[in-house]
Amino acid sequence: MADTAITIVVVPRERFSCATASLESIYEHTHIPFNLVYIDGNSPKSLSSYLEQQSQDKGFKIVQKDYYLYPNQARNLGIQNADTKYIAFVDNDVIVSPGWLEALVDCADETGAAVVGPLMCQHEPIHHEIHFAGGESHVWVDKLGRRRLREKMLHQGKRVTDMRSKLNREVTELAEFHCVLVRREIFEEIGLLDEAMLNTKEHLDFCMTVRENGGAVYFEPNSLVTYVPGTPQNLADIHYYMLRWSNSWTLSSLHHLRDKWRLAEDAYFTTKYKKLGWRRKMTFVAPVIYKLTFGLYSPKLERVMMWFEKRINQYLTRRHGLIQKQRYQRYSSSADTSTTLPGS
Repeated sequence: MADTAITIVVVPRERFSCATASLESIYEHTHIPFNLVYIDGNSPKSLSSYLEQQSQDKGFKIVQKDYYLYPNQARNLGIQNADTKYIAFVDNDVIVSPGWLEALVDCADETGAAVVGPLMCQHEPIHHEIHFAGGESHVWVDKLGRRRLREKMLHQGKRVTDMRSKLNREVTELAEFHCVLVRREIFEEIGLLDEAMLNTKEHLDFCMTVRENGGAVYFEPNSLVTYVPGTPQNLADIHYYMLRWSNSWTLSSLHHLRDKWRLAEDAYFTTKYKKLGWRRKMTFVAPVIYKLTFGLYSPKLERVMMWFEKRINQYLTRRHGLIQKQRYQRYSSSADTSTTLPGS
């Protein structure tokens, strides 16, 4: 497959239980030649065995790590293992549809775009409800001279059947990493993805950086994919989900975004600070409360359960940080420094 123009890089997003369906959809619905690099960040043994067998059957490459990865850390491993004209990043909970990749490549070829995002749907049934159809992401200056961030996702929650005929290929400011095609040469200009963006808003940072360096971001509605959020199904899912959406990772990402782009700490940030842990609350805590209260909801019980949940989350985060620090120290002292990432 050395003569192909596209490498698909599959990375873990927040859990592992959708990974099989996601990979199978890629091979079922992609009809142009491609390479595939699968980033396996501490997946459960059953999935790891499945990936090993599939890699032998289908001839794709696995980059395997025995620890959980930050999203941009995983994507950078994919970049370093791809030498094609384009890289298509796909999260491991995304289901693609026929022609998805062809449409993205056609858009990039015909427009010269550096980044192309598809019509992104959410939830099941797949390909029905829009999650993202292009958007806004830019810095603006208010009357007080403060640099502020504008972020807007277009058409979220609307039905594909109602909107698709009204959507056109167009320049946009934003594409999401759920699924995105990137011209590989852009990384020669801007460097690898910023790994200090640990778990959130990394797509904003990336798209603004690309556009600041003269690259164009396009929305291509002829490419249709769906990301399928869901409840963690096993201990590996729970552990990774807790890390992926930890308060520590989220705060660190938001602070880095603020400082990197010299943004005022306005309502955009303070609102997000107040919502820290909302994914974990909705995924783990709220269902238990509803069950214990027979369908009612108890704010008092929520406060108690969230107190315990936050301390578990803090423990897992500190433990992961210590493991990463130890690995980095071993890497730094090693004679083999041929790669640019501590996780490589």
